[in-house]
This record gives sequence, structure tokens and C-alpha cells, in this order.
Amino acid sequence: MPRALVIGSPIGHSRSPVIHEAGYRAAGLTDWSYDRAEVTADEVPEFLAGLDSDVRGLSVTMPCKEAALAAAATATPLARGVGASNTLVRTDDGWHADNTDVAGVVGALRGAGCEGTQHAVVLGSGATARAVIAALAELGVSDVTFVVRTTARPETLALADKLGIDAQVVRQDADEVPALVGRCLLVVSTLPQGGADVVADRLVDAPSLRIGPAAGPYVLDVVYADWPTRLAQVMQERGATVVNGLDMLVHQAAAQFELFTATPAPIADMLQAASDAVK
Repeated sequence: MPRALVIGSPIGHSRSPVIHEAGYRAAGLTDWSYDRAEVTADEVPEFLAGLDSDVRGLSVTMPCKEAALAAAATATPLARGVGASNTLVRTDDGWHADNTDVAGVVGALRGAGCEGTQHAVVLGSGATARAVIAALAELGVSDVTFVVRTTARPETLALADKLGIDAQVVRQDADEVPALVGRCLLVVSTLPQGGADVVADRLVDAPSLRIGPAAGPYVLDVVYADWPTRLAQVMQERGATVVNGLDMLVHQAAAQFELFTATPAPIADMLQAASDAVK
């Protein structure tokens, strides 16, 4: 009986089982199952070594993504470039690391109609931001401003440079942040729940600032619980097209689904199940 798991810590809130199991049902893969396991980064190597052969794939969430890459026998150039793996696939040679977070960002933004923008603002510079940078490069973005609390992660800046993206860094308490975020045609928050509230509140304190033009901007917030986030609400009130982190979650899960099962992912069914679960 083939199965897959999602690992991380904490893991009880994960919607991955709901999404993948909905995919199994819709695709007629009645013998497949999907579970969750509480695993910390330090426990990843031992956990992988103890898995039975019926486990065909692992979805990896925080804080295990970098540890999963380090523990894998092989990895895609994408996963190595991002420096993190959210997907492990069993092969004859051991675990193979991939990163479908990139596909998740691309799928979510393209699905909302966002493509062709050359400049973007990214809130945060951690592992999720690196996946976002790889996705933005695929979408044709050539210039990114990172808005960070103190300093940007050097490995994230190095990835941007490797991908041919011109990167600038601005502290979130800088005077230009409200205008920078408010007027950019593409803003992506890679911060955890509540992490972008400071930026959102600064936008509220700039009441004369209004977003335009009609063709944009787009805002992707990777958070999907307790929606809308403060940032999503403020930007939507100013005319932005807001993309829920749930769309990114489902698109990255769909890519995992296909890697695990070698079956086309029924994305519509997976998205509906995720939406129902969040509600």
C-alpha cells in the first residue's frame, strides 16, 4: 500500500493530508494514503533511515527543508540552488530532493493573471524567499527589492545574483517602504503569520497612498490560515489583486502529487478540498 507523509514541527495544522488525499480520491488512487509526522530538523536523518519502503514520498515543511536537502542522496539543481527541499522522492539510490515551492509560486501567480512584471518587492529573505526568487526569475522579473527587519540573508542575495536578478535591500522601518510597497506591481510576503503586520500598518498610516494602475498590482501572501492577513486586507482595500497562500500551497502539492504517483494532479479537486478545510 503506497503512502506519503508530510513532516515538520509543529505539524498538526498542516493541510497537506487533506489536499493530497483529495487528489488520490479524484484520480482513483484508492490504494494510496497520506499521513503527517512530527519531525524536527535534527531528527530528519534518523527518521528517513527508519521509514518502510511503502513510503514513496515526503512533503517537507519548516523547520526541516534545509535538513532534508542535506540528508538526500541526490537533488535537483533547483533544490540545490534554493538551498532547501520541500519534497523527497524515494528512488533506487535513496531519497531524491526537489523543491516544488517554486512551482507553487509560479502556478499561483500565473493563475491570477500575473506575468510580465519586471520589478517585485519581497518581504523577508529566508528559505521561502529563495523559492520565491527562483519563481520570479521564471516569471521574467529582473529587479527585486527585499524589505527586511534588519539584514538580508546573504545566500538569498547570492541566489538572486546567480539568477540575473538585480537586488536591493531596504529595512522595513525605512521612510520609503509605504510608497515602495504600495506602488509596486508585484509584492510577495514570505513572512509567517503576523510578520507583515508592521508593513501593513505603515500603509494604513499613509492614507493618501492609492494603488494603481488597473492592471495591477498583485500581492501574494504565503500565509493561508486566518485569512485575510493584515497585509492582504490593506492591499485589497487599495485596489490590489490578492493571491492567497492557499493557491501556492495547492500548486506545490500538485507538483509533489505527480512526483510521488506519476499521475496528473487533479488540481481543481485539491484546491476545493483545501478551501473547504480552511473554511
